[in-house]
Amino acid sequence: MAKTENGRPSVDMGSIRTLNSSHMEDESSLGSDSEINGFTSERQADRYGFIGGAQQYSEESAQDVPPEVLRQREVKWLDMLSHWDKWMIKRFNKVRLRCQKGIPPALRGRAWLYLSGGKVKREQNQGKFQELDSQPGDPKWLDVIEKDLHRQFPFHEMFVSRGGHGQQDLFRVLKAYTLYRPEEGYCQAQAPIAAVLLMHMPAEDAFWGLVQICEKYLPGYYSPGLEAIQLDGEILFALLRRVSPLAFRHLEKYKIDPILYMTEWFMCAFSRTLPWASVLRVWDMFLCDGVKIIFRVGLVLLKCTLGTREKLKTCQGLYETMELLRAIDPRYMQEGFLVREILEVPVTARDVEKEHHTQVKRWKKNRGELNFKPAPRMHGARIIMLAEPPRRQDLQQNPTIVLEVPEPPQKLNKGKEERKSKKKKSMKKPTALEEIPNPYPLPTDPPSQSLNPPPPSLNPPSPFLDLPSPSLAPPPPSSDPPSPPQYASVTPETSPETETNSNHQQSAPPTGLPAAKESALQQSTQSLSSSEQDTYL
Repeated sequence: MAKTENGRPSVDMGSIRTLNSSHMEDESSLGSDSEINGFTSERQADRYGFIGGAQQYSEESAQDVPPEVLRQREVKWLDMLSHWDKWMIKRFNKVRLRCQKGIPPALRGRAWLYLSGGKVKREQNQGKFQELDSQPGDPKWLDVIEKDLHRQFPFHEMFVSRGGHGQQDLFRVLKAYTLYRPEEGYCQAQAPIAAVLLMHMPAEDAFWGLVQICEKYLPGYYSPGLEAIQLDGEILFALLRRVSPLAFRHLEKYKIDPILYMTEWFMCAFSRTLPWASVLRVWDMFLCDGVKIIFRVGLVLLKCTLGTREKLKTCQGLYETMELLRAIDPRYMQEGFLVREILEVPVTARDVEKEHHTQVKRWKKNRGELNFKPAPRMHGARIIMLAEPPRRQDLQQNPTIVLEVPEPPQKLNKGKEERKSKKKKSMKKPTALEEIPNPYPLPTDPPSQSLNPPPPSLNPPSPFLDLPSPSLAPPPPSSDPPSPPQYASVTPETSPETETNSNHQQSAPPTGLPAAKESALQQSTQSLSSSEQDTYL
């Protein structure tokens, strides 16, 4: 006969391994765990994964956000997560405001890991979780953990199956923490904290998130003796005197100790008290601003439940008051109402610390020294980050899905490349000019220096070129006949007027005169023409 557990038939691990995969593919899936445990398509899971129970989604308890607003918030959170250190140091008030508005569900797990400092802790301890996960663990803690697994959110599809993947990951996280902090071991209130984290992130990330909550946000809560939670109960009771004197006097009258009603609230961070939509909003603010949010939630519930004389008339006594606090009116736990009331409570982190020092002194006076002295409490994500500054690589995001983006066409970049090449050319240093020999040598220059004879002169021919000067002595006669001039092969189309001038300049001396009797005036004229050409060039 099949056993029943929590109102539903239990299935052993052998039947889980032998399930027909084709049968699971045919039905509309609610998750493997819910199907295995007997929940078929008749019971649909809500948006948070609950298929029943008091924390299931309802329109009265939740506050819907329009899709277009949700998309805008996702873009803003993606930008913050990409530049997390700058936002936390320079614009933390904006981060706080966005946490108060609610983190988008698609990014909540990643944001929680960054806010708590679990991302930095994981990067600085690479392979630590795998090392702890591979160890067998302490048997005395393993037996207690196994007994608590099925009690954590039994109506959530992730933990609904005994031995399912949710319970397996929860066992791994809790066992790893007992090995990481053997002096603390395991506390039953850690299981719902780890389960909430596992609903939003993998096992390794949930482990480091649990470490940060236990060490930074709620230090000493899960240590032997529970001294820290008793101290915070006294702090809550002292703050209640300021927020709601009427509720304070009522609890004091009937000598109702805070440990009777606030232990589960604080140790589980309201994860087993509020509707799930309110739990998520409280955790968004709690991981951003620290334990003062937990105090504010407790003060709001006490004020709304015991804050008027009409309500106190129905609970004249300890038993009636405790029943009222165990069954709080759903109106006071509704998401929108609760968040507004939390933000209006005038309790700061400084108030909590001031009252903490007062209660520690009173504790030492009445009970002696504390047996367990935890590390100082960190009030919020910014203080945690400043206490342990991260490295740049610790905050880099490691995407699980990588998309190949096609390279842009080269045509679009051609203009940029041309402009870059022009800039490079303009930035080049000018090279030294080579020395070019003068193509228009003077008659006194040696013949080896003349590469080419002078081109036809553009100046009109002088009428005195052919007239010998009697007053000047002729140059000494040359024994060799003058060689004909050699010009470069240039064949431009010239006008007749230019041809006439060039022919006149290129013509040989008259036959009646010898070449040796060239006048000195002609030599001076050629020399002047050559110097003019040099100046022009």
